[in-house]
Amino acid sequence: MENLASRIDRIQPSATLEMTAKAADLKRKGLPVFNMSVGEPDLPTPQHIQQAGIFAIQNGYTRYTPGGGTHELKQSIQNKFERDNNLHYNLDEIVVSCGGKHSLYNACQVLFQHGDEVIIFSPYWVSFPDFVSVTGAKPVFVKTNANQQFEPNFQDLEKKINKNTKGIIINSPSNPTGGVWSDEAILKLLDICNNRQDIWLFSDECYEQLTYDKPFKSIASYTNHNSKIITFQSCSKTYAMTGWRIGYIGGNKVVTKAISKLQGQSTSCPNSIAQYAASKALSGDQSCVEEMRKIFLKRRDLILAKINEIPDTICQTPNGAFYVFVDFNNYLNKKTPNGKLIKNSNDLSLYILKNTGVVSVAGESFGADGYIRFSYATSEQIIIEAMDLVNKALSNLSF
Repeated sequence: MENLASRIDRIQPSATLEMTAKAADLKRKGLPVFNMSVGEPDLPTPQHIQQAGIFAIQNGYTRYTPGGGTHELKQSIQNKFERDNNLHYNLDEIVVSCGGKHSLYNACQVLFQHGDEVIIFSPYWVSFPDFVSVTGAKPVFVKTNANQQFEPNFQDLEKKINKNTKGIIINSPSNPTGGVWSDEAILKLLDICNNRQDIWLFSDECYEQLTYDKPFKSIASYTNHNSKIITFQSCSKTYAMTGWRIGYIGGNKVVTKAISKLQGQSTSCPNSIAQYAASKALSGDQSCVEEMRKIFLKRRDLILAKINEIPDTICQTPNGAFYVFVDFNNYLNKKTPNGKLIKNSNDLSLYILKNTGVVSVAGESFGADGYIRFSYATSEQIIIEAMDLVNKALSNLSF
């Protein structure tokens, strides 16, 4: 038996990638699959960004770049932050990584260690606890209010902040819920943190261009006292560039310098071709962003209408991202036609998969048993067919 490093035991397999693998297995067997688990736009990368990538390949932009990103891309990010988020960062306060996930991982590595505690709001993106745990720090989970866009339960938050709290991770718009926090919730959180200058605030804003009721505001823009706020953004969701793997950070230059140092010994640099294309994405015509947002809004309203046809479910209207987080607690402890008991949301998600080919992600993976996440980053036809199949499969369950 191999003796692996103990840090590996602190990491759980990615639930979303696991469900994607199950979907691929069904496809190989020739079975119909409706993949509503994947967190990426089904739309193509816009043409002008594709052309920028082709230009980069044909014109020699294929070499190593500075570890923290090219000067051109950092300038585009700097201008983007000012244009879209009213944030002002110097170039040495920006670092580019291999996707938003990599940015978050790096920041956890340079800031957290054994003895630290990091607040994570539940439901949470599946990777947050593992980013924290692998550093030796302890993830501490705080409750949220499902009927208020999954904003923090501030009573629970104040109970759980203590002298060991080193960080708080915020994800609004949220994966998995699609929830977008109100101004009041953000200001209340910032007010709590004003008394703790030793706490780092991570604002994961990878869905910042996908809000549906009002324009998004970056958390760092709410206050002038933002030296402990790190802003994480990405090209992946905004420009349908998930596979290009470009994410970036704006924040304290001591942190960005440390991240660049760490990254220089791990990935050397982000992909040079993707960096060139990302610069053109951020600085070029932004009409494609609004076009995609309108498509996702239409799909959101469609999937909500289909969920409302399913008896005994609860689903709040998400104000951002491209997920619905459906409360299926009324279907737990029911039995399948062959007599198997549905004990939790994982059982229910697998039952749906086996009987319909609809791939979802169980709420247990996000710290919220009883819920299931469906992504509506797929065609209207698939949404209609998939949710009708789910409705039919659920009707076959019995007490």
